[in-house]
Amino acid sequence: MNSISRYYLPPSAWKAEALILTGDEAHHCTRVLRSKLGDSVEVFDGRGKAVMGEISELSKDKVVIILNGEAQTSFKSSEIHLCQAIPKGGNMELIVQKAVELGVASIQPLITDNTVARPEQLKKKQEKWQRIALEACKQCGQNYLPEVREVAKFSDFIKVPNLKELNIVAALHPESVKFAEVFPTDKKSVTLLVGPEGDFSNSEYEQMLECGFQPISIGEIVLRVETATLYCLSVLKHEIER
Repeated sequence: MNSISRYYLPPSAWKAEALILTGDEAHHCTRVLRSKLGDSVEVFDGRGKAVMGEISELSKDKVVIILNGEAQTSFKSSEIHLCQAIPKGGNMELIVQKAVELGVASIQPLITDNTVARPEQLKKKQEKWQRIALEACKQCGQNYLPEVREVAKFSDFIKVPNLKELNIVAALHPESVKFAEVFPTDKKSVTLLVGPEGDFSNSEYEQMLECGFQPISIGEIVLRVETATLYCLSVLKHEIER
């Protein structure tokens, strides 16, 4: 875990001489972490750029940070886009947090035929998931802030699935190949689709196959949704970045 407190400031708010935190980030700095004048901090823009600085002014709703050196931009060698059927309970929060720690580029929450949660229950969830993604970035040192997109119905998503170089679905399907068979690969952009409890419906599988998704098997043991997602992300990150 990063020992230096980290704060997010969008690219449009960056200035050469000093960075100013307001709103939630200023509140977190002053009220939650109780930072003091002279404390060293790190600020990132969510697009790979980060810089070290020192707190020079401090008030309840404003924190001024003087930069120590030039900002550095980290290189992103691959992009994994997670399309996740929303699981039961609060497991989506866990998935978002851990997916960010594993470096996903975006998260698309999906409502499928077998999704238990209903659309009317999910209206405010996207904002909460995006906040969880931000907190995960701050805690783990990730300088790329993934977008958690608005919840979409699978039927709408699959019409324009935004395919990448490699498009796979963790599947209990007769046409599934072993996960290892998609490697080695030189493809650096991946869409990973993971279904809900009860798996995708036959109709959804037909639509995926028509779009070009490759079903992959992750073993004989039937994993919980969150376990399957994190397993797939870990394998993908290892294989495409080595």
